[in-house]
Amino acid sequence: MTYHILPSILSADLTCLGAEVEAVMNAGADFIHFDVMDNHYVPNLTFGPAFCEALRKRFPSYPIDVHLMVEPVDAMIEAFAKAGAKRISIHPDATIHVDRSLKLIKDLGCEAGLVLNPATPVEVLTWCAHKLDFILVMTVNPGFGGQKMIPEIIDKIPQIRALYPHIDLCVDGGVTIDNIAALARAGANQFVAGAAVFNSSNYKETIDSMRKQLGSVAHSQD
Repeated sequence: MTYHILPSILSADLTCLGAEVEAVMNAGADFIHFDVMDNHYVPNLTFGPAFCEALRKRFPSYPIDVHLMVEPVDAMIEAFAKAGAKRISIHPDATIHVDRSLKLIKDLGCEAGLVLNPATPVEVLTWCAHKLDFILVMTVNPGFGGQKMIPEIIDKIPQIRALYPHIDLCVDGGVTIDNIAALARAGANQFVAGAAVFNSSNYKETIDSMRKQLGSVAHSQD
Protein backbone atom coordinates (compact mmCIF):
# COMPACT_ATOMS: atom_id res chain seq x y z
CA MET A 1 0.00 0.00 0.00
CA THR A 2 1.24 3.47 -0.91
CA TYR A 3 1.14 6.02 1.90
CA HIS A 4 0.85 9.77 1.42
CA ILE A 5 1.37 12.61 3.90
CA LEU A 6 -0.51 15.85 3.28
CA PRO A 7 0.50 18.77 5.52
CA SER A 8 -2.33 21.25 6.02
CA ILE A 9 -1.33 24.87 5.51
CA LEU A 10 -4.01 25.84 8.02
CA SER A 11 -1.29 25.35 10.64
CA ALA A 12 1.50 27.05 8.67
CA ASP A 13 2.94 30.48 9.38
CA LEU A 14 0.71 32.47 7.04
CA THR A 15 3.01 35.49 7.11
CA CYS A 16 5.43 33.48 4.95
CA LEU A 17 3.16 30.94 3.31
CA GLY A 18 5.24 30.47 0.17
CA ALA A 19 8.35 29.63 2.16
CA GLU A 20 6.36 27.30 4.41
CA VAL A 21 4.92 25.40 1.44
CA GLU A 22 8.35 25.07 -0.17
CA ALA A 23 9.93 23.92 3.08
CA VAL A 24 7.36 21.23 3.79
CA MET A 25 7.47 19.85 0.24
CA ASN A 26 11.27 19.78 0.37
CA ALA A 27 10.90 17.90 3.66
CA GLY A 28 9.11 15.06 1.88
CA ALA A 29 5.40 15.90 1.83
CA ASP A 30 3.31 14.37 -0.96
CA PHE A 31 0.56 17.00 -1.27
CA ILE A 32 -0.25 20.45 0.04
CA HIS A 33 -3.59 20.24 1.83
CA PHE A 34 -5.70 23.36 1.44
CA ASP A 35 -8.51 23.83 3.98
CA VAL A 36 -11.19 26.12 2.59
CA MET A 37 -13.68 27.40 5.20
CA ASP A 38 -16.49 29.87 4.62
CA ASN A 39 -17.71 30.90 8.11
CA HIS A 40 -21.03 29.31 7.14
CA TYR A 41 -20.68 25.56 6.77
CA VAL A 42 -18.00 25.75 9.48
CA PRO A 43 -17.35 28.53 12.03
CA ASN A 44 -14.10 29.75 10.53
CA LEU A 45 -12.88 31.68 7.48
CA THR A 46 -9.69 30.74 5.65
CA PHE A 47 -8.50 30.73 2.03
CA GLY A 48 -10.05 31.66 -1.28
CA PRO A 49 -9.12 30.52 -4.79
CA ALA A 50 -6.70 33.43 -5.23
CA PHE A 51 -4.41 31.84 -2.62
CA CYS A 52 -4.53 28.55 -4.49
CA GLU A 53 -3.81 30.23 -7.81
CA ALA A 54 -0.84 32.10 -6.33
CA LEU A 55 0.66 28.87 -4.98
CA ARG A 56 0.09 27.10 -8.30
CA LYS A 57 1.89 29.87 -10.19
CA ARG A 58 4.84 29.85 -7.80
CA PHE A 59 5.04 26.06 -7.46
CA PRO A 60 3.54 24.58 -10.64
CA SER A 61 4.70 21.04 -9.86
CA TYR A 62 3.30 20.82 -6.32
CA PRO A 63 0.03 18.86 -6.11
CA ILE A 64 -2.67 20.78 -4.25
CA ASP A 65 -5.41 18.92 -2.38
CA VAL A 66 -8.42 21.19 -1.71
CA HIS A 67 -10.89 20.34 1.07
CA LEU A 68 -14.00 22.47 0.58
CA MET A 69 -15.84 23.19 3.82
CA VAL A 70 -18.27 25.56 2.13
CA GLU A 71 -21.98 25.70 1.36
CA PRO A 72 -23.14 25.91 -1.41
CA VAL A 73 -20.18 24.18 -2.98
CA ASP A 74 -20.48 23.97 -6.78
CA ALA A 75 -19.22 27.49 -7.56
CA MET A 76 -16.17 26.90 -5.37
CA ILE A 77 -15.49 23.59 -7.12
CA GLU A 78 -15.23 25.48 -10.40
CA ALA A 79 -13.14 28.29 -8.90
CA PHE A 80 -10.58 26.00 -7.26
CA ALA A 81 -10.33 23.70 -10.27
CA LYS A 82 -9.54 26.78 -12.37
CA ALA A 83 -7.06 27.92 -9.70
CA GLY A 84 -5.02 24.74 -10.04
CA ALA A 85 -6.30 22.14 -7.59
CA LYS A 86 -5.36 18.53 -8.35
CA ARG A 87 -7.89 17.01 -5.94
CA ILE A 88 -11.10 18.42 -4.51
CA SER A 89 -13.14 16.93 -1.69
CA ILE A 90 -16.62 18.02 -0.62
CA HIS A 91 -19.09 17.29 2.17
CA PRO A 92 -22.30 15.48 1.15
CA ASP A 93 -24.46 17.80 3.25
CA ALA A 94 -23.02 20.89 1.54
CA THR A 95 -24.72 20.15 -1.77
CA ILE A 96 -28.25 19.20 -2.77
CA HIS A 97 -27.04 16.83 -5.49
CA VAL A 98 -23.93 14.91 -4.40
CA ASP A 99 -23.67 12.94 -7.62
CA ARG A 100 -23.84 16.10 -9.74
CA SER A 101 -21.20 17.89 -7.66
CA LEU A 102 -18.82 14.92 -7.84
CA LYS A 103 -19.33 14.74 -11.59
CA LEU A 104 -18.49 18.44 -11.81
CA ILE A 105 -15.17 17.82 -10.04
CA LYS A 106 -14.31 15.01 -12.45
CA ASP A 107 -15.44 16.95 -15.53
CA LEU A 108 -13.09 19.78 -14.52
CA GLY A 109 -10.14 17.38 -14.53
CA CYS A 110 -9.67 16.92 -10.78
CA GLU A 111 -9.72 13.85 -8.58
CA ALA A 112 -12.91 13.70 -6.51
CA GLY A 113 -13.29 12.98 -2.81
CA LEU A 114 -16.20 12.80 -0.38
CA VAL A 115 -15.75 13.87 3.24
CA LEU A 116 -17.34 12.08 6.17
CA ASN A 117 -17.71 14.15 9.34
CA PRO A 118 -17.52 12.26 12.65
CA ALA A 119 -21.29 11.67 12.76
CA THR A 120 -21.76 11.09 9.01
CA PRO A 121 -22.77 7.46 8.38
CA VAL A 122 -20.72 5.27 6.06
CA GLU A 123 -23.89 4.53 4.08
CA VAL A 124 -23.65 7.94 2.40
CA LEU A 125 -20.97 6.40 0.16
CA THR A 126 -23.21 3.65 -1.22
CA TRP A 127 -24.49 5.31 -4.37
CA CYS A 128 -21.56 7.58 -5.22
CA ALA A 129 -18.45 5.46 -4.53
CA HIS A 130 -18.09 4.81 -8.27
CA LYS A 131 -17.27 8.49 -8.75
CA LEU A 132 -14.70 8.72 -5.96
CA ASP A 133 -10.91 8.74 -6.19
CA PHE A 134 -10.61 9.03 -2.42
CA ILE A 135 -12.62 9.19 0.79
CA LEU A 136 -11.71 11.68 3.51
CA VAL A 137 -12.61 10.66 7.06
CA MET A 138 -12.73 13.51 9.56
CA THR A 139 -11.55 12.39 12.99
CA VAL A 140 -12.38 15.81 14.43
CA ASN A 141 -15.30 18.13 13.78
CA PRO A 142 -14.29 20.37 10.87
CA GLY A 143 -13.58 24.05 11.29
CA PHE A 144 -10.37 24.43 13.27
CA GLY A 145 -6.82 23.12 13.15
CA GLY A 146 -4.93 21.66 16.08
CA GLN A 147 -7.80 19.62 17.53
CA LYS A 148 -7.33 16.28 19.28
CA MET A 149 -8.56 13.21 17.48
CA ILE A 150 -11.90 11.69 18.48
CA PRO A 151 -10.71 8.12 19.16
CA GLU A 152 -14.10 6.48 18.60
CA ILE A 153 -14.05 7.54 14.95
CA ILE A 154 -11.08 5.28 14.23
CA ASP A 155 -13.53 2.36 14.14
CA LYS A 156 -15.11 3.89 11.02
CA ILE A 157 -11.89 3.42 9.02
CA PRO A 158 -11.82 -0.41 8.79
CA GLN A 159 -15.53 -0.40 7.90
CA ILE A 160 -14.85 1.83 4.90
CA ARG A 161 -11.70 -0.06 3.91
CA ALA A 162 -13.61 -3.36 3.90
CA LEU A 163 -16.37 -1.92 1.71
CA TYR A 164 -14.10 0.02 -0.67
CA PRO A 165 -10.67 -1.67 -0.69
CA HIS A 166 -9.50 0.01 -3.91
CA ILE A 167 -10.32 3.64 -3.00
CA ASP A 168 -7.70 5.79 -1.29
CA LEU A 169 -8.72 6.44 2.32
CA CYS A 170 -7.53 9.69 3.85
CA VAL A 171 -7.74 10.70 7.53
CA ASP A 172 -7.88 14.32 8.69
CA GLY A 173 -7.83 15.56 12.28
CA GLY A 174 -5.34 15.18 15.08
CA VAL A 175 -2.91 13.01 13.10
CA THR A 176 0.45 12.74 14.90
CA ILE A 177 3.60 10.63 14.96
CA ASP A 178 2.09 8.73 17.89
CA ASN A 179 -1.17 7.67 16.21
CA ILE A 180 -0.38 7.49 12.49
CA ALA A 181 0.55 3.79 12.70
CA ALA A 182 -2.77 2.93 14.36
CA LEU A 183 -4.62 4.79 11.61
CA ALA A 184 -2.67 2.90 8.96
CA ARG A 185 -3.39 -0.43 10.61
CA ALA A 186 -7.08 0.50 10.60
CA GLY A 187 -6.90 0.95 6.82
CA ALA A 188 -5.99 4.55 6.06
CA ASN A 189 -3.29 5.24 3.48
CA GLN A 190 -3.35 9.05 3.30
CA PHE A 191 -2.85 11.36 6.26
CA VAL A 192 -3.54 15.08 6.64
CA ALA A 193 -1.23 16.44 9.32
CA GLY A 194 -1.27 20.13 10.14
CA ALA A 195 -0.14 21.06 13.63
CA ALA A 196 1.96 17.90 13.99
CA VAL A 197 4.15 19.04 11.09
CA PHE A 198 4.04 22.83 11.09
CA ASN A 199 4.34 23.17 14.88
CA SER A 200 7.43 20.97 14.92
CA SER A 201 10.93 22.39 14.93
CA ASN A 202 12.07 20.28 11.98
CA TYR A 203 9.60 19.40 9.23
CA LYS A 204 11.81 16.74 7.65
CA GLU A 205 12.44 14.94 10.92
CA THR A 206 8.71 14.93 11.65
CA ILE A 207 7.71 13.62 8.23
CA ASP A 208 10.53 11.06 8.32
CA SER A 209 9.31 9.88 11.72
CA MET A 210 5.79 9.50 10.34
CA ARG A 211 7.10 7.49 7.41
CA LYS A 212 9.08 5.30 9.77
CA GLN A 213 5.89 4.51 11.67
CA LEU A 214 4.09 3.78 8.40
CA GLY A 215 6.97 1.60 7.28
CA SER A 216 6.63 -0.53 10.39
CA VAL A 217 2.95 -1.11 9.54
CA ALA A 218 3.75 -2.02 5.94
CA HIS A 219 6.45 -4.44 7.13
CA SER A 220 4.10 -6.13 9.59
CA GLN A 221 1.52 -6.64 6.83
CA ASP A 222 3.95 -8.29 4.38
